[in-house]
Amino acid sequence: MRDRLVEKLKKHDEKALTQIIEQESRFVASIIFNTSKGSLSKEDIEEVTSDVFVTLWNNADKVQNGKLKGYLCSIAKTRALNKIKSLHNNTVLNIDDYDPEDDFSIADETEKKDIRRELREVISEIPLPDREILIRYYYYDQTVSQISGEMDINIETVKSKLRRTREKIKTKLIERSYAI
Repeated sequence: MRDRLVEKLKKHDEKALTQIIEQESRFVASIIFNTSKGSLSKEDIEEVTSDVFVTLWNNADKVQNGKLKGYLCSIAKTRALNKIKSLHNNTVLNIDDYDPEDDFSIADETEKKDIRRELREVISEIPLPDREILIRYYYYDQTVSQISGEMDINIETVKSKLRRTREKIKTKLIERSYAI
């Protein structure tokens, strides 16, 4: 069903866009809300949600079959972070509050990037649906009950899959010589 809508969307069928908006608006808004951790107003969330669907319309040819939700998640999270950033850029900075001791050294930043790269690699090796559950929980800040409802999986199953997946990640990182 979604694949058919995506194909119609690629042909600039406005009805397909309308159907996708009706089906996915709440999902997109929840991603935006969870990403913003409640820092965006209702109006900001509505604005960002609209931006997500405008982006979808303008880039419909980039959406792969079976990947609509993932595409929407990615766009929603990016747009939410951009909105938060734009709101924070309007704040007045107090230069006197700057403490050079708070800065990370270049070595610390490089080490963090290495760890993030390794973590991405390890996560990419985890099979679905465990990887999707992990990403929904940690990257899209969805609750266990949200994941359970959206993926139609028992809450206890979601919890156990999260626990087992964390253990797998920990083991793989230790194997790669990272102290956990």
